[in-house]
Amino acid sequence: MNERAQSWLPKLQEVGERLAEEWVSARRPHAASDVPPPHELRASDADRERIAQVLQDAHADGRITLDELEERLGVLYSARTLGELAALTTDLLPADQQPLNLDGRPVSAIFKQEQRGGRWVVPAELEVTAMFGTTKLDFRDAILQNRQIIINATLVFGGLEIHVPEGLEVIRVAKGKSVRLTKQPTEPGAPVVEVRTTNFAGDVKVKEPPRRKRRR
Repeated sequence: MNERAQSWLPKLQEVGERLAEEWVSARRPHAASDVPPPHELRASDADRERIAQVLQDAHADGRITLDELEERLGVLYSARTLGELAALTTDLLPADQQPLNLDGRPVSAIFKQEQRGGRWVVPAELEVTAMFGTTKLDFRDAILQNRQIIINATLVFGGLEIHVPEGLEVIRVAKGKSVRLTKQPTEPGAPVVEVRTTNFAGDVKVKEPPRRKRRR
C-alpha cells in the first residue's frame, strides 16, 4: 500500500464507523424488560474457576499480593453474578484477554477485521456491521442471553463469519426468505441464531464442528 493510501485509509475507516453507528442507532430496538443485562446473569462454577485461575496466575508472577489474592478469592466464591466476577480481573489483563466479556455493544468492521469470542455473553439482539471488512463471531464458548438470538447484519462488500458448537442452529433471513445455514441436525427446541441481513455484495459463512462418525 502506498503512502497516499495509508494517509486516507484511517480517515475513511473513521467515517465508515461513524456512519455505521448512526445506522445502528436508528434501528436499535428497545431492550426487553424481562431479559437481564449481561452483568446481572448468574455465574456458574465453571466461570468462577476461570476467574480463580487468572487470580492465581497474577499472584504467581507478583501482580497481586497474597493478601490481595485471598481477598479477591473471598469475593469470588461469594459472588452471584457475572458482573461481580468480571470486576475482579479488570486491572490484571487487557480487555481482549479478559476471561469474561460482558460487552454487548455492536460489532463493526470497517476496512478491517473484528471478532468477538471466548467466554462472552451474546445479547438477545446484536448489531453487526462489515464494510469492506470481516466480522467474526465465535459462539463455541459463549453464553446465550436468550434461546433465540437475533443478529442484525449490515454487510457492504464485507463478510460475517460465525463459529458454532454442536446443537446451535443458524438461519439467515433476507428479503423475507429464510435459509438454514447450519448443515448438522439439531434437537427440537435447540437455540437458534437468526441472522437478518441488509446486504450489498456481502456474505455470511458458518463454521461447524466436524461431524461425528457413527459407530457401527
